[in-house]
Amino acid sequence: MTNRWKSIGLAAMLAGLTLSASYAEAAGVLTIGRREDSTTFDPIKTAQNIDNWVFSNVYDVLIRVDKTGTKLEPGLAESWTASDDGLTYTLKIRDTKFSDGSPLTAEDAAYSLLRIRDDPASLWSDSYKVIDTAVATDAHTLTIKLKNPSAPFLSTLALPNASVISKKGMESLGPDAYAEKPIASGAFVIDEWRRGDRVILKKNPNFWEADRVKLDGVEWISVPDDNTRMLNVQAGELDAAIFVPFSRVEELKKDTNLHVDIDASTREDHLLINHAHGALGKKEVRQALDLAIDKKAIVDTITFGQGTVANSYIPKGALYYYADNLQRPYDPAKAKEMLAAAGASDLTLNYLVRAGDEVDEQTAVLVQQQLQKAGITANLQKVDPSQQWDMLVAGDYDVSVNYWTNDILDPDQKTTFVLGHDSNNNYLTNYKNEAVKELVAKARLELDPKKREAMYVDLQKMAKDDVNWVDLYYSPYINVSRKNIENFYQNPLGRFFLEDTVKN
Repeated sequence: MTNRWKSIGLAAMLAGLTLSASYAEAAGVLTIGRREDSTTFDPIKTAQNIDNWVFSNVYDVLIRVDKTGTKLEPGLAESWTASDDGLTYTLKIRDTKFSDGSPLTAEDAAYSLLRIRDDPASLWSDSYKVIDTAVATDAHTLTIKLKNPSAPFLSTLALPNASVISKKGMESLGPDAYAEKPIASGAFVIDEWRRGDRVILKKNPNFWEADRVKLDGVEWISVPDDNTRMLNVQAGELDAAIFVPFSRVEELKKDTNLHVDIDASTREDHLLINHAHGALGKKEVRQALDLAIDKKAIVDTITFGQGTVANSYIPKGALYYYADNLQRPYDPAKAKEMLAAAGASDLTLNYLVRAGDEVDEQTAVLVQQQLQKAGITANLQKVDPSQQWDMLVAGDYDVSVNYWTNDILDPDQKTTFVLGHDSNNNYLTNYKNEAVKELVAKARLELDPKKREAMYVDLQKMAKDDVNWVDLYYSPYINVSRKNIENFYQNPLGRFFLEDTVKN
């Protein structure tokens, strides 16, 4: 047990004991329990929902995704036009301010886009390299010229990581200080960030939709243990909690003081595979892993039927999802034969597990048992969630279950991130296929919807053949809130519309 784990565990325990005494009864302040603490408030330096879901209400984007998660709507850009050749976009920026009272201008918007494109620390640069220039032609007019037409471009402007930040603030404070306590462009401003405990937000009076915001503040409180988090809500020590374990849904529905929210999502759970580790670099070995895992049993046993078996990295119902994509049957005997033929008999894997995450722990035990039938030994290594992410980034794992929710409407973003570039080792897997990478780039440029769809069908087939990871299941968002909380809602892309949440 590391000192880091001891401190986080102690913080979580103390939080669970003292919530009601200190914060939960504050008028107009919504308290939300979640597993992990935030890692940064610099939007270009993270790809984690634990960050994006919080700073989507701290920052605003030029163009938003609506509540249904199906269409774009104005954000900081109140309107936009595109040239006939698809190379020039002109956006009209609202007359509004940052949380420090300074004007939010087209120059800030241009700076934010060029930073996500050019900064060496950006995890999202590939999606914005299509931008040739981004300039403020006046205080409220942003003109963007592309190197070539791009089908997903408007959708990428809605990515939370492309949020508008203060150019003056970033240049004067520096990225480290800005990431600790940023100058906000969204509904709330960070009042305090207590590492390992909570992020305290207060209403931003300078937000352009400030009249829409009913809450005085929001506190995102880290309670790593699922059971403790649910008990906190039941006891009234939290107003709401996210990541409700599947096993608790029916029980919580019976509590007359609670409301269980089951919202449509773009979530896909998968087994990450580190292709850089020995035999896992062989496609046949990864295919054997896919055959050795019974996804239907996971859906039935772990999700209590709330999930559906996944057959593609593109979630069911999303743009260009290929329903007829290959779904390998559960066949441990064939998996064992394939491993032997690949010289990987008696394969032993380091399986990283998020401690305190009930679903992840249960899945790990079930998958471990399934792999054993194919002669694969999976040694489970339980670590706290924040440590797990660091280890995944460092490549210090063989396999680990993770999940992804779409951040934009277009499939380009996820496809680029997990299949099509190298800056993040293709989402932690070290997957490499030059033909796939080329097709990802080509699909981004194709403007004919039918031709583009055909490309994404091919990409889904190629990813499945290569087993970039093992697709497990799709599932809804499941959150819980007290009965006095209204409009606690997540759209399919995961954004919480806390501008509309009410605490009675």
